Amino acid sequence: MNLNSSIFDCIRVKAQPAQAPREHAIGCDHPGCSQAGGYRAPKGRKHEGQYFCFCLDHVRLYNQSYNYFNGMTDDAVARYQKDATIGHRPTWTMGAKRSEGGATADTDPEYFVDPFGVMRGRAEAARRKGARPEPQAPRVGVAAAKALDTLGLDDTATADSIRARYKELVKRLHPDANGGDRSREEKLREIIQAYKHLRTARLA
Repeated sequence: MNLNSSIFDCIRVKAQPAQAPREHAIGCDHPGCSQAGGYRAPKGRKHEGQYFCFCLDHVRLYNQSYNYFNGMTDDAVARYQKDATIGHRPTWTMGAKRSEGGATADTDPEYFVDPFGVMRGRAEAARRKGARPEPQAPRVGVAAAKALDTLGLDDTATADSIRARYKELVKRLHPDANGGDRSREEKLREIIQAYKHLRTARLA
């Protein structure tokens, strides 16, 4: 950019008139003071948004003795401080504010406008509250349940308990443990088959 261009020669800026310094038209509110009241000080409780205008010396004096809670009891001060945490606005527990008819968000889905159905599940859950829980599906299939029954166990048995039970039954029913008695060989074969099925089903 060429600042010496002739284009800049025709630009004129209107000079602004010098502004006279402002004078404080408001006098000090302190009795007997004739100085300008250029400093605001709050009037206090029950006069929120209203201010005194003092000179510098008197606003310092006023601030030293200012007490917003003057005249309030200790309980009233504590209550005010507690309400200040919520901006002195009324609050309710979620779902506790009742309408004129006594309905709540838990009992009446029309209690509030919910065009997208975001809170519909809350009303349905309230209606189901107290209902009997639905029976859970068995953890194992029919064949696995039968194999567990062969071992004398139910569907809550863990892999460790299945292996321990299998070893116990094999030691008890094996012919070597019964002095060569083969009368229980059929039962032993059933137990071995049941255990093999449980291993295939990854339960043992």
